[in-house]
Amino acid sequence: MSKHALLSPSSAHRWLNCPLAPRLEAQFPEQTSEYAMEGTIAHSVCEIAAKKKFKKVKTAEYNKVIKKLKTNSLWNDEMLRTAETYVEHLAERQMSFENEPYIAFEVKVDISDYVPEAFGRCDCVMFGGNTLIITDYKHGKGVPVSADENPQLMLYALGALKLYQPLFGSALRRVEIYIDQPRLDSYGSWSCTTDELLAWGASVKPKAQAAFMGFGEYHAGDWCRFCRASGSCKAQAEQNMGAFDDFKDLVDKQAEVLTPDGAEQLKATGRELKDNVAILTPDEISSVLERGKNLVEWYEKVKANALEAILGGTLIPGYKVVEGRSARAWSNQDKALEKLLASGIERAVIYDSVPKTLAQLEKVLGATKFKELVGEFVTKPQGKPALALASDSRKEFNSASADFAAVATKDNGEK
Repeated sequence: MSKHALLSPSSAHRWLNCPLAPRLEAQFPEQTSEYAMEGTIAHSVCEIAAKKKFKKVKTAEYNKVIKKLKTNSLWNDEMLRTAETYVEHLAERQMSFENEPYIAFEVKVDISDYVPEAFGRCDCVMFGGNTLIITDYKHGKGVPVSADENPQLMLYALGALKLYQPLFGSALRRVEIYIDQPRLDSYGSWSCTTDELLAWGASVKPKAQAAFMGFGEYHAGDWCRFCRASGSCKAQAEQNMGAFDDFKDLVDKQAEVLTPDGAEQLKATGRELKDNVAILTPDEISSVLERGKNLVEWYEKVKANALEAILGGTLIPGYKVVEGRSARAWSNQDKALEKLLASGIERAVIYDSVPKTLAQLEKVLGATKFKELVGEFVTKPQGKPALALASDSRKEFNSASADFAAVATKDNGEK
């Protein structure tokens, strides 16, 4: 099997909805990012931490692996903390079995029975009684990943069933999938019967075959976000440009922006200013947010593609590439500062003496020692309000004004 399968489980959400995406993406070079490389290191930390917890490796081996990982420039001590959370959750799932379950980590599974030439790698597999548990660790903190009918994890589960069925036979009747995303404090789960999973697998087969062969139609949606063709795909452009036209349907065509004179005329009719149809209603604002959520990110991708095209010699009508802003820098800082000191400039003028930040000190001292010594002096203020979907797992923000309003309402009710 190819190391880079055309239809990967991680992109299943995309090719199941847009069967032509894989062949289109193949025209664009694969790219990695610092975030992806960080994720790889974090997964390695989780793997060795889990193996140590479940006595698959000795402490000496754990220390050796961690020491090596720490030499990577992208290492961050936060990885140890998220791995600890991940391992704690695995231990909780282990305890849910009546008897000691079979546990394995970083298990490579073959899913080519359902998706041509495809394979996957399960972060953790547990078997016990009649239940199979698949757990996937996500290090990203951009978007929470839902476990509900997650096609990547369902494909992993199908591969695990194929791998272990010779050992466990038909005893397995239930499948549970978990996604742990500690940096977002997001933990999801979903379950189904093995019969339901196998039926879903059968329904995926023809779709996967069509995507592999390049049959079907382009279909833009949320799944475009991580597509390598995003920003170049015409189907995506048509959908996003169409969103502008959709906005016209959101408000009354008779709406008009009121001038001061118009406001007086409106009052004369007995209507309230709040009834002015020129102002978006809460429902209309919700609709705009939903329809326009992909536009900004898509536009930035189109800009990046245009820059790359022009630099490559392609003419984009109406646009050119110019030199961006840059900041001055020392060509030789040490010599420059030496000359300043030699000229009589005081050291206090040249250098600032400032303490390390809280995060820097915690990294140097270690989280435990830092907490013991100065934990009592650490406070975490309330974060700034940020707009999120109602389905977001985070607790709803309560401002001081909202709290006051709630108290006032209660007081008025009691009167």
